[in-house]
Amino acid sequence: MNKISMFFYILFLFLTVNIFAQNKDEKVKASIKKVMDDQTAAWNRGDIEGFMQGYWNSPELKFVSGQNMTKGWHPTLDRYKKSYDSREKMGILSFSELDITLTGKDSAVVFGRFTLVREKDKPTGLFTLNFRKFKDGWKIILDHTS
Repeated sequence: MNKISMFFYILFLFLTVNIFAQNKDEKVKASIKKVMDDQTAAWNRGDIEGFMQGYWNSPELKFVSGQNMTKGWHPTLDRYKKSYDSREKMGILSFSELDITLTGKDSAVVFGRFTLVREKDKPTGLFTLNFRKFKDGWKIILDHTS
């Protein structure tokens, strides 16, 4: 094989591997986005427990908001139920400005904005979510919302 043929062969291999890696990354990002879409759908039908399916069901889950940290899946569920005890308080949830960064083969960080549209107000804020891949899919292990 001459040098020119070898160059094109190596270039072809490089491009093939790079395209494969990009496709895999996009599939992972789509899987994470689906978790968040499922959460939005559950929230908007008033299903807090369904919303919580996007979180790691573990005593090690961390939820941080303002000056408060809640540790554990069940305490986080209880916090949501107490804070959003009516459809009026829940409003309509949307996520925007999503930036998903893969930090490893089984981990990712998502930055974005949440907005609740309610009858009397429209609270919005920023969040950072740490995701980890488990046997049953991608789950939020840490939620820091402001």
